[in-house]
Amino acid sequence: MRRALFCVALLAGCTTPGPSSISTPKPDGGSEQIPVSVRLPEGKGPFPAVVILHDCSGLGPRSSGAPERWAKLLLQRGYAVIIPDSFSTRGFPGGVCTDPSPTRFDVRPIRRVDDAYAALEHARSLPQIDPKHIGVMGGSHGGTTTVLAASARRHGFAAAIALYPGCFPRPAPYRVSAPLLILAGEKDDWTPAEPCRRLAETAAAAGQPVTIKVYAGAQHAFDSSFPVRYVDTRMNANSPTGRGATTGGDPEAWADSIRQVEAFFARYLKPN
Repeated sequence: MRRALFCVALLAGCTTPGPSSISTPKPDGGSEQIPVSVRLPEGKGPFPAVVILHDCSGLGPRSSGAPERWAKLLLQRGYAVIIPDSFSTRGFPGGVCTDPSPTRFDVRPIRRVDDAYAALEHARSLPQIDPKHIGVMGGSHGGTTTVLAASARRHGFAAAIALYPGCFPRPAPYRVSAPLLILAGEKDDWTPAEPCRRLAETAAAAGQPVTIKVYAGAQHAFDSSFPVRYVDTRMNANSPTGRGATTGGDPEAWADSIRQVEAFFARYLKPN
């Protein structure tokens, strides 16, 4: 009873008992353990759930705070939240946003797809979580991983939301194994919206459940609580110099993205 009251007071859900790490495959074979947190909303389960994939800033002291912001919102709306940490035990506790070392590719988005699916399997093993109604979402670096995780090559997630992801040209229309919503900023100079718009349009034309909404005037990380600022040390493949990117919150885009996330996950993750 005390634990339940404490969790209600925090308004951020309870961490479930059990393992605090998950096993993921290593590129050179074998497996490794990475940290994971699982939080449950108030009430009686089993709950629908969302795996949240952090951005390039990670979950340490330099974190953008976006994963925690979304986690609190989703918990309040009745979703369990699972957050794998792809960076800290792999040598990047401060993230990779400004890391020029080639080793940053050790945690590139394609590798993190395995982290997402390991988190999915862990969530499915928990009796408090509904195994058929688990979604995935992420922003930026984690958004790119979300786009990759939703592809038809892998199956298991019931829905996916990618916020300002990097979208890359494909030789054929992008195909998904779960409905995907992309939310992007019109003025994003780090992961531009236009490639994602083209990906979504060609996928939709091929009958795939991929949709996109682009927020006019919004920058990268429009869901941030921080003001808009340009940082010249950020690694940016879309910059002529390879460096420098702008991020910052947009109150209107943030408010609408909440509505979009609520409606999308309610449609696909809340049992009828």
